Amino acid sequence: MEPRSNPQRSIRGERHSSSSSSSSSSSSSSRFRSHKFQSNPTRNVELSNPNPKSNSNSSRNWEDDDENSKSKSTHQQLQEEYYDSSKALPSLVGTCPFMCPVEERAQRERLRDLAVFEMLNGNSGKTSSNLAVKKFCRTISTKHVQASDVRPLPVLEDTLNHLLNLLDSREFPFELVHDFIFDRTRSIRQDLSMQNIIDDQAIHMYEKMVKFHVISHHKLRRCSGSPHISSMLYLNMEQLTKALTSLYNLYEANRNSHSIYENEAEFRSFYVLLHLGSDSQPKGESLSLWFRRVPSPIVKSKEMCFARQVLRYFRLGNYKRFICTAAAEATCLQYCITEPYINEVRALALSCVNYGGYKLHPFPLLDLSKLLMMKESDMESLCNDCGLETSTDDIGNKFLLTKQTTFHHPKGGFQSYCLLGSERLESVSAEGAELLRL
Repeated sequence: MEPRSNPQRSIRGERHSSSSSSSSSSSSSSRFRSHKFQSNPTRNVELSNPNPKSNSNSSRNWEDDDENSKSKSTHQQLQEEYYDSSKALPSLVGTCPFMCPVEERAQRERLRDLAVFEMLNGNSGKTSSNLAVKKFCRTISTKHVQASDVRPLPVLEDTLNHLLNLLDSREFPFELVHDFIFDRTRSIRQDLSMQNIIDDQAIHMYEKMVKFHVISHHKLRRCSGSPHISSMLYLNMEQLTKALTSLYNLYEANRNSHSIYENEAEFRSFYVLLHLGSDSQPKGESLSLWFRRVPSPIVKSKEMCFARQVLRYFRLGNYKRFICTAAAEATCLQYCITEPYINEVRALALSCVNYGGYKLHPFPLLDLSKLLMMKESDMESLCNDCGLETSTDDIGNKFLLTKQTTFHHPKGGFQSYCLLGSERLESVSAEGAELLRL
């Protein structure tokens, strides 16, 4: 008779074998991940992105597709920025002592690939180490990354200061200045991420770069001559959103206890203000979920309270409180983001007065201009831009005729109208370098 096998013992054996195999596989996978995402030996912090989204199997570039990176840890985001997520990125410490690596500088001289700000004495084929700045390269193979091509932190700080000093250049149109700084600051962020630099100096640099994009958001809207302004505005907003995401990750990765950084509340408020606009698209997760991850002192700060108030007034159509609050409480940088939507709110007010007024009683333009905090001449111009007619009585008083059916938003966009009571904000926001010092 053949001996009968014990089924319970067989099952236990199979379970033991499966457990051992699983443990071995997990250990192997853990060793692989720790090798692939090896962090800077001076700091080893992991924190989830405050705006998580479902992960994708796509290996697209983080700089090109920010959505796929929002569920990854801070270190992984900073390491994988501008890199294929399926490739390992070794630890790297840059050794390039110049704003532009020597080989790149020589190649661009040979190809005459120099920006006007990099030309030596106007020569398109000649530059110097004090003028040339490393360009952003979208596709970099990890096989060819050398320490001599990457700039260390002190050089990156000097490079950023050099770029931002060009912001108020009167010699060239702002569109040209913006385009140059836009590309070169992306290269700075690239070098920071390759070296996994996430300390306080990196936070300070990211704050400056976010300021640059905010200032550009304000100044590009006032450039009317270039046919590429709309695309430049779109790309600038895209990079502003990405730079803010990286900055928020840096805040969290360097946070000690419940402390907050000096400028953190203002920079956090930008995320809320970017939801202004009737055509505003959701930026990451919903604000209600986003606020759950924001530290309580920041939620209660005056900067965040301002942002939440103006967003609420905008969505409720309370044009009077929106305009008054923006003029009285906005910081200069907050005003740069809010200013484009003031005219949109003014147009809403015009629509309400036009359709809600009594046809036999035209609305005085002087009263309307005081309500919307603008000059009477600008008020008349805005009415005409929106397709509404005005009239003048015998003594020169001007009125808005109500119940007109020709109201529409200007096809070419709103003109730039002064906001009375915010002269200080207007003057400071016009000077980019002044804003960077605030």
